[in-house]
Amino acid sequence: MSTSGRSPLAIAKQTYAGSMKAVGRGLARTGLARDTAPPVEHRVRHWAHSLTRVYDSLAMAELDVPWWSYAAISHVDGWLAGRRRPIRVFEYGSGASTVWLAKRADEVHSVEHHRGFGEMMATELARLPNVSLRIVEPTASAHPVVGSAKEGHQDLDFQAYVDAIDAVDGAFDLVVIDGRAREACLAKASRRLAPDGIIVFDNSRRQRYRVAIVGSGLRERVFRGLTPTLPYPEQTSVLTRP
Repeated sequence: MSTSGRSPLAIAKQTYAGSMKAVGRGLARTGLARDTAPPVEHRVRHWAHSLTRVYDSLAMAELDVPWWSYAAISHVDGWLAGRRRPIRVFEYGSGASTVWLAKRADEVHSVEHHRGFGEMMATELARLPNVSLRIVEPTASAHPVVGSAKEGHQDLDFQAYVDAIDAVDGAFDLVVIDGRAREACLAKASRRLAPDGIIVFDNSRRQRYRVAIVGSGLRERVFRGLTPTLPYPEQTSVLTRP
């Protein structure tokens, strides 16, 4: 694959993912890799096992973890276990988290902006009767109403993607923001959240997200540290109404 026009960070991520997957295949051939992941409660062992599954949502789903920090996973898992049923979830950005949430909630409504990835996930999610997945691609626009600062996403309008939550009636106990145009998703989600619900906002250390979170008026609890498949610590925030 050509790397022309891509940032050094994007190239480094691709190189790392490829090398770790190669390590995983090598360990599997020699019999040194475990077939099953250690319990997620053993974070360091589970994290080490997960490193060869980087950027592979289906492989991560087999590890029974979303792509948030382990501390956030533990917090949200406990919150869901104590929540009165039925539990309704909306998710911006599908993946391993969709499968994880489907085991813990009564309804999971997910929207995905990438058609290829969304169609792959749709095949996996078809066996889960409490999950609905919509693919809402951005539209080309020289003047996007809702843009994204993600590399390579200039001149794309994510308005319909952000508004996808309006296709489902009622309030949500949990909204996950882990896709594109997260600042706009947060503004929209805060109006659809149950009074005592929570928003999970991933990668919340990024400066453009800090501005949106601080300006939202929501109370933030930060969960930093080990994150499945990543060789560096990440940050996930849980937001609630004051």
